[in-house]
Amino acid sequence: MLDTFHTGRTAAVATASTCLLLDLLGWRGQILISSDLPSGPGRSQRLADLSAVTGARAYLCGTGGMAYLDPAPFAARGIAVMPFQPPTTTIWSSSRKLSALGALAALGPHDLAARLQRLASDHALRAAAA
Repeated sequence: MLDTFHTGRTAAVATASTCLLLDLLGWRGQILISSDLPSGPGRSQRLADLSAVTGARAYLCGTGGMAYLDPAPFAARGIAVMPFQPPTTTIWSSSRKLSALGALAALGPHDLAARLQRLASDHALRAAAA
């Protein structure tokens, strides 16, 4: 896998680094390659199509994506668009400027996975209470 990082191919590096990160976090799901899946034209349409193919019920969108994302294609498929803003304290204080790799390096895979699972659980509890 490390040879991939010397190919100069962005897609190959992105795929390898994502697989490596997911493996370190203990994720054991199926990896789908977007270019192998049917989707329509346009950024929001493509993301909605890909989300539907994977069976997603929600699309987690960061602050950058919320600036351009059209929620209509998601709504047409019954997929909620959920804005994501990371916490602004402790290890997460600079997270809007960093990738998850910074948190992974600082915490290690097990602690990061536990914290992400707690965040997801907390979000689910707040959503259920609303």
